[in-house]
Amino acid sequence: MNQKFSLLLLGIFFSLFATAQKVSLKIIATTDVHASYFPAGENESRKNRGSFAHLETFLEQHKQNQENLILLDNGDMLQGHPAGYYFNFSASRPIHFAAEAMNELGFDAATVGNHDIETGPEIYNKVREDFNFPYLAANILHLKTGDPYFTPYTIIEKKGVKIAVLGLITPSVPNWLPRKLWEGLEFAPLVSTARKWIEHIQQTEKPDAIIGLFHSGLGEDIPYSDKANPENGVLYIAKYVPGFDIIFNGHDHQKRNMRVINNKGKEVRILAADPHFRSVAVANLQFANKNYSKGYSLTEIKTSIENISDLAPSATWIEKYKIEKQAADRFMQKPLGILQHEISSRESFFGNSSFTDFVHRIQLELTGSDISFAAPLSFNATLKADTLTMADLFKLYPFENYLYVMELTGKEILDYLEYSYGLWMNTMENEHDQMLLFQKPSADRSDTPRLKNPSFNFDSAAGIDYVVDLRKKPGNRITVKSMSDGSAFDPNKKYNVSINSYRGSGGGEHLTKGVDIPHSMLESRIRWVSETDLRSHIAEYFLQKETIEALPLNNWQAIPKDWTERAKQRDYKMLFGEIKD
Repeated sequence: MNQKFSLLLLGIFFSLFATAQKVSLKIIATTDVHASYFPAGENESRKNRGSFAHLETFLEQHKQNQENLILLDNGDMLQGHPAGYYFNFSASRPIHFAAEAMNELGFDAATVGNHDIETGPEIYNKVREDFNFPYLAANILHLKTGDPYFTPYTIIEKKGVKIAVLGLITPSVPNWLPRKLWEGLEFAPLVSTARKWIEHIQQTEKPDAIIGLFHSGLGEDIPYSDKANPENGVLYIAKYVPGFDIIFNGHDHQKRNMRVINNKGKEVRILAADPHFRSVAVANLQFANKNYSKGYSLTEIKTSIENISDLAPSATWIEKYKIEKQAADRFMQKPLGILQHEISSRESFFGNSSFTDFVHRIQLELTGSDISFAAPLSFNATLKADTLTMADLFKLYPFENYLYVMELTGKEILDYLEYSYGLWMNTMENEHDQMLLFQKPSADRSDTPRLKNPSFNFDSAAGIDYVVDLRKKPGNRITVKSMSDGSAFDPNKKYNVSINSYRGSGGGEHLTKGVDIPHSMLESRIRWVSETDLRSHIAEYFLQKETIEALPLNNWQAIPKDWTERAKQRDYKMLFGEIKD
């Protein structure tokens, strides 16, 4: 009798233990850090960016739950700041700094971003080897075998709970980057890849929760057949690929904390932090084990976006990596040459500007091409008349683009410019209209007026003299007077055109949508590719010239002049909050 009673009590105990067993997990995700490794220096304009040191402070606040913490990064870690450029291409160290720092902080997984691919295979392969955690991208495949080149997913176990993390990258990389950066790889569609791997994970791993770590923007809720290989597909996957509990996304640099209901009636959370370590996305998960043999069930999710750039950066972390910081600072402050005149990207929106025309001059001189296309790649940057440094070049040219020479006809050059100015400038019906094309303000938005399209797509041309008649609609605005050397411009003639690799690979759709060249035919138009990125060429240009007199080329203008001059004052104030001198 006593033995039966003991067994009964033991059964009740185990039953109560199994019923009561609960586990809390916290997932913290960063995204689009863009090499913001160190706290901003005194000479940097972006004082609101965070850093690894800010993240360390945030993690210290949660160190009591370290065993329950999962730390993820969602891509574009390696590029976008001079420190990243230094550690990618100039520093000599056995372990890549980003990998060393992320290993030290305890990251559990990271997804590859498109700008990480932009660093080239030597860098992203080394980083993959240096990480103590998996580098994810289920839809980057070996071209020959069709197998994933990076790890497709990982399983993270904490306190007996099994979490699956699937990584995806925007498949549009070949539309932006030269083939030599992704030779031998292909980028599969987001949705079909998500379907394939979530079925595999559910059947073979049987996790307690499935997390998407997607370097892709939110995208649209449209039938997938209408957009066979979208750049941004997170919303569609959340709604129509059931199985995900949370999707952390990035790439579009838009903070979000939203809920959607998928086609099975289940709620899916979509989270994205601010870029540049300004914030982190946080998900607190509660699990219960009602029957120990069947594992845990997810019972509650609480999500938030937590600012970290306002935190005091960790003094311990700064001290630990002070030598690396000093080395990066020396690289950024390396003198290149003297700029005789101040140049500002603000002028680039309204006509010829020294800022954009300086890039035009270098592209034409480097290649000997007939015509150059270039855009203001910084929205609001000024280089003062002073000794320029490597850090300054990141204001002038923030991306790791290569330089192409492509063959285009005169008619294609006209179509290209019509498309560009259609993204850029408004059709003016009278002198009171806006010159630039602004977003229409929504009823629930009262923030600063914004341009309708990204300004890095506002390509002008050098090597030809032309006017843009804003009284006419896009498609019929551009009149080319002549080549800038005085010779005739011929719509039927083939010209060599300098163009950056982003645009030449299809970025912005100037060549595909504007000129109507099939994407598959773009490579056949390329006649030359630079050996290194264009910023390196610009730095070498300064070192050779020592003193640069950057002046506008004055080869194009928007008309009618009296209308545009008045509109410029109004639009300038809308964009920058002050009246142009």
